[in-house]
Amino acid sequence: MKFRQFMYILAIIALIALIVPPVFAAGEEPTDEATLYYNRGVVLLNGHEYQGAVDLFDQALASNTTLISMSDALLYTYRNKGYAQIQLGKYDDALQTLGQGLALYPRDPMLWNNKGYVYQKLRNYPDALAAYDTAIRLDNTFTTSFINKGDTLFLMGRYQEAADTYNAALATDSGNKDATVGLAATRQATAAAIPTTMIVIVILVIIVAGGAVWYIKYKKPARKPEEKRSRGKKE
Repeated sequence: MKFRQFMYILAIIALIALIVPPVFAAGEEPTDEATLYYNRGVVLLNGHEYQGAVDLFDQALASNTTLISMSDALLYTYRNKGYAQIQLGKYDDALQTLGQGLALYPRDPMLWNNKGYVYQKLRNYPDALAAYDTAIRLDNTFTTSFINKGDTLFLMGRYQEAADTYNAALATDSGNKDATVGLAATRQATAAAIPTTMIVIVILVIIVAGGAVWYIKYKKPARKPEEKRSRGKKE
């Protein structure tokens, strides 16, 4: 009897041994196309193979994104795809990608920053500033957005505002190289603009003065003959 019980127990153990491994295998991370495409895209992105990365990110987005949406992978798919398109100079495509990302993640400062950068490259400076301001409002320690905003203001010739923005960037990251270089550039531009402004003012004064002299000399109305005769009679 004991021998039969022993054999019965061994049979149960053997059965468990056959069943348990498949259960564990099923519990492992499932194969997910979107995840696979995303991971491969990141590898190409890090290798500066931007077009290949864009193609893989597109495949990830075309797949079932349920799993990658449970983590930050879906957000990074839009970020990375937009970044790759920027590197390729495909700014209109990048705007579309970033817009799609912002529709899902409207409070992501990086998406707003990258959108601002695209507008900056397209020389749409007002929209660039608006995007950077949104990124900074969402994260007031986002050094990159401060620097990019400063660069945009510099391109617009708004040097004092640019300097203030670079200083704000340095407040978030003291010693930041890009902010330091930008601040130095604004000082040089401001110093160079002062003589030019003075020259323009002097030229305008000369023009106005010359115009006044010409008007007095050649355009001053003469007295009417009646006035001359009347004055002659009084004399």
